Amino acid sequence: MTDGWDWRQPGGTPAPAGPPGGATPVGPPAAPQSAPGGTTSPWWSDALADPWRDPYAPAAVVVPGALAPGSAPEPVTDPDAPGRPKLRQLLLVPLITALLAGSLGGALGYAFAVRGGAGGGVALGARPAEAPGLAQRRPESLAGVAEKVLPSVVTVRVAGLGGVSEGSGFIVSADGHVITNDHVVSGNTGRASVIFSDGSTAPATVVGQDPESDVAVIKVNRAGLRPVEFGDSDALAVGDPVLAIGSPLSLANTVTAGIVSALDRTMQAGEPGGPVRYYAAIQTDAAVNHGNSGGPLVDTAGRVIGVNSTIKSLVGEGQEAGNIGLAFAIPINQAKRITQDIIGTGKARRTVIGAQVGGAGTATGGAGVRLAAVEPSGPAAGAGLKAGDVVLKLNGRPMTEPTDLIALVRKFAPGSVVTVEYRRGSSRQNTSVTLAADAK
Repeated sequence: MTDGWDWRQPGGTPAPAGPPGGATPVGPPAAPQSAPGGTTSPWWSDALADPWRDPYAPAAVVVPGALAPGSAPEPVTDPDAPGRPKLRQLLLVPLITALLAGSLGGALGYAFAVRGGAGGGVALGARPAEAPGLAQRRPESLAGVAEKVLPSVVTVRVAGLGGVSEGSGFIVSADGHVITNDHVVSGNTGRASVIFSDGSTAPATVVGQDPESDVAVIKVNRAGLRPVEFGDSDALAVGDPVLAIGSPLSLANTVTAGIVSALDRTMQAGEPGGPVRYYAAIQTDAAVNHGNSGGPLVDTAGRVIGVNSTIKSLVGEGQEAGNIGLAFAIPINQAKRITQDIIGTGKARRTVIGAQVGGAGTATGGAGVRLAAVEPSGPAAGAGLKAGDVVLKLNGRPMTEPTDLIALVRKFAPGSVVTVEYRRGSSRQNTSVTLAADAK
């Protein structure tokens, strides 16, 4: 009686019957089977003793690709295991991180700027362009000239009987000589001071003054001063650019710009009861006001070519005069010569022609200046001029008023030779006159 299974051992030998109920027989395991080739198989050493094996299965199982004894097993790669990162992956990760960080920072910056009112979403102004030449403050620019001259310009304060007079001045020698206007220091009581461009102050004394030319010299006891550079006022031309520097209305270190409006503008100035001042002025439209008196008028090389002295203004009675574009400066060639006389001798020499003008019967209708008298031993007499002659031109400059002859003569230094064109009766003649210093 069988259960439908053929319990045979390989080779056809019936298998021993087991206990009823299909229990696993108890006993020692069967001997290990040999694998093909005579070696013991590690896979099926107890396979024949397995009660649940298929009786029709072969007794030996051949595993494909079995390794030869002593050889290493073929390495097995897990497809799901993480691999080693490549170089492109190593570079791509930090690049993406940086881009994300930059985008986040830009977004936050823009949000904060808009919230603070700095942006508003509208770009203001054009893109920056290269600065023009003047913005570079080159030495020949107006800013460069002002920077060069300002350390040599001072504010002058002088105590007088009527209070404190204030004007401007400029340093002309390293040992402290300063040029200013005579009307700034006139009436002084001996107490004077100067204020430098850096705000420091120093006491000063009046060396000398020339009321008729409106030039005065004061001295500051301070070392290491920087004097100005002098230009040539005779070389000026109408239209030349100039700067006026000083302390108008007590505003120290003020710089204004303009041009030379006219040359040899003869001036007759002075306060009532005071001396009459004559000079052939440099006219300029640079803004000059009270307090600029005595300050320098400079060219675009930073050289002083004049001393600011007076202005013309349209004012009513009791009103203070102000700038209307008509300012006048003493030519520096004349001011420098007078300054040297004052420093050397304590007073200035006055240049004369040896003749008198004006008076009754001297009117010419604007066509020349009639000589009222001629000194017998003076320069005019030596050149052949006589009383009654009408001076038409002096060094080519037409004469229309008596002031013209006086002011132009004083512009020249004693010993200068000038040409005079004059009319005697109906004839015109020319002569040369060697000017002299006043015997006084």
